[in-house]
Amino acid sequence: MPDIRVHLGLKFQIPMKKFLLLMLMFPLLSTAQTDHESTFRKIYDSALTQSKCYAWLDDLSNKIGARLSGSENAEKAVLYTKTQMEQSGCFDKVWLQEVMVPKWVRGEKETAFIRDGKKKTAVPICALGSSVATPKVGLEAEVVEVHSIAELETLGTQRLKGKIVFFNRPMDPKHVDTFTSYGGCVDQRGKGAREAAKFGAVGVIVRSMTLRLDDYPHAGNMGYGDLPRDQYIPAAAISTNGAELLSKTLKANPKLRFFFKQSCETFPDVLSYNVIGEITGSTHPQNIMVVGGHLDSWDIGDGSHDDGAGVVQSMEVAHIFKNIGYQPQNTLRVVLFMNEENGGRGGDQYQAEAARKKEHHIFALESDCGGFSPRGFTFDGSAAQLEWAKQTQSLFEPYLVHVFKKGYAGVDIAPLKSPNLLKAGFRPDTQRYFDHHHAATDTFAAVNKRELELGAATMAALVYLVDQQGQ
Repeated sequence: MPDIRVHLGLKFQIPMKKFLLLMLMFPLLSTAQTDHESTFRKIYDSALTQSKCYAWLDDLSNKIGARLSGSENAEKAVLYTKTQMEQSGCFDKVWLQEVMVPKWVRGEKETAFIRDGKKKTAVPICALGSSVATPKVGLEAEVVEVHSIAELETLGTQRLKGKIVFFNRPMDPKHVDTFTSYGGCVDQRGKGAREAAKFGAVGVIVRSMTLRLDDYPHAGNMGYGDLPRDQYIPAAAISTNGAELLSKTLKANPKLRFFFKQSCETFPDVLSYNVIGEITGSTHPQNIMVVGGHLDSWDIGDGSHDDGAGVVQSMEVAHIFKNIGYQPQNTLRVVLFMNEENGGRGGDQYQAEAARKKEHHIFALESDCGGFSPRGFTFDGSAAQLEWAKQTQSLFEPYLVHVFKKGYAGVDIAPLKSPNLLKAGFRPDTQRYFDHHHAATDTFAAVNKRELELGAATMAALVYLVDQQGQ
């Protein structure tokens, strides 16, 4: 008779007593797997037939619109989502958590043109978040094109003083994961103005962070670090088509001049809120699981992908559990963070309150990569936690979800700290995200209802598994 241990693929040696015990456990393991598969099916069925997330996103995008921190629309979004969570019947309690946020206002629509001799060619730009304005009459100067911050050092004050620095490093198209491409060039947007100002530059123009060639400039935040305020210089993003044209024209005429005008302004901080809904755990109420996205958005689109999708998907997780009659064993919180885009203060405030109350968080999941088809998750945790996550992968494979890897989880949950905390970032398909990210094209029309719902189901399925695991 052949050794059954070899037949089962158990090629390592197991003492017979332990082997018999393992054989007795197989029906229990199989039952647990079957139970999880059944619950997964209920979760996905609910999301695809009974979800509210697409309708909630329609309201956020089309009835409220852009939701920059400190704006009237941001406060409308706070009230809207709080009301929807209260009326959904999904939560034991819903509350607002105070957070002071920056108030930056774009002002009049920006204008820019390339002056090549007597010829003027208009190009699309938008002020970068937190930038100062140009003089009221605008700013015009010669242009120096660079492809990295390090290149500034090689040029020095002699070449840069009195000039507009044009950062023109594109996103690298060779990376399949477009977030890797984004990470490879976003530093020029974030700190380009700060570094250029040290060499006497008078302004900064930055190529938009997108792989697509189009006429839409992409916003995003920047900062001046510890520069004295009198050294702040204005910074704007230029569309990729505009960047291509400027670069080509510069090669033909290195002495051309660039003009831009923007009237943005920073006001004193204002009071805003994180929106929090809680389902009390039936068995371990002291253990807290968080699922969330950020409620604020940039002001030139309506923020449907960034991050209206993450907001409504997080709300939908609770709605799915209600629909399938699942009561979490651990406490579940849906947290809609304020001010991810230009400060991250919502995440900081949530952690500060959690620390003050000595709360114990076991899991945090963030959705902030758009409402596209789900592909999987990145995990920030211990080696054992990552191994556990990978062992769940087979349950997701029937739903075409296959990415389970170590990686960054998200801006808003990054500050959160607790012993043995596992963080996860929801990862949808990335190929179209940066077509819309921070641009006027980030609209409700760009979101596919079914893909949004599949993402919500995938998030709910992971929350369910963590809850069952108990951490």
